[in-house]
Amino acid sequence: MLWLAGGCVFEKENPMKILVPVKRVVDYNVKVRVKADGTGVDLANVKMSMNPFDEIAIEEAVRLKEAGIATEVIAVSCGVAACQETLRTAMAIGADRGILVETDVDLQPLAVAKLLQALCAKEQPQIVICGKQAIDDDANQTGQMLAALQNWPQATFASKVVIANGKASVTREIDGGLETLEISLPAVVSTDLRLNEPRYATLPNIMKAKKKPLDTVKPADLGVDVTPRLTTLKVAEPAKRSAGIRVADVAELVNKLKNEAKVI
Repeated sequence: MLWLAGGCVFEKENPMKILVPVKRVVDYNVKVRVKADGTGVDLANVKMSMNPFDEIAIEEAVRLKEAGIATEVIAVSCGVAACQETLRTAMAIGADRGILVETDVDLQPLAVAKLLQALCAKEQPQIVICGKQAIDDDANQTGQMLAALQNWPQATFASKVVIANGKASVTREIDGGLETLEISLPAVVSTDLRLNEPRYATLPNIMKAKKKPLDTVKPADLGVDVTPRLTTLKVAEPAKRSAGIRVADVAELVNKLKNEAKVI
């Protein structure tokens, strides 16, 4: 029996467990400010929220469960204690439980991938659905690193997913258009913007999320060293654009483009 939900087609088969990593980031509506000493981004009194691509991943996992494909959706976040808020949001959308890997260390993609690898060994999910990238560092690395560590197939930038017979057919967005891959499960899939539109968390579901289980572990409990391997030397705002000017005619425009802007 086929089920249609949003951009995905599902076929009922053996149930699966889905792991969804979610990251707490500066809200996309906030104008980011750099600290005066250039050591990083100023997070004081800044609104934080779930990474938008991770919202899409949670929505996709919940739709799989609603279609009868998945039996459990587990949301995972790695970071400070305040990440519990992000996990509660994921559970309000529909995740069954949450796991917080609590640490004050500034986590880098490889460290997060290793933490997820350890959780995969513990939870045994059939699929990991993650956002293609986080909007704070735009690294676009964690999903690929996890697939390599697990030796699992991966499909990135998914805009459509079809799951049937222990395989996932994933339509992904590439520079030249669309590409469709078929991968065997277990696998890692990263989501793109056009995969679905995440639902709003309703008040009743927000209240229910407060009662859902949320476990907290430390990186040491998972046997993972999260010591940063890269050092940020300096953070700076992009150069401000200069004001536009008016030119009298085409000749003056060409002259400025050639001699001042040096673009022609």
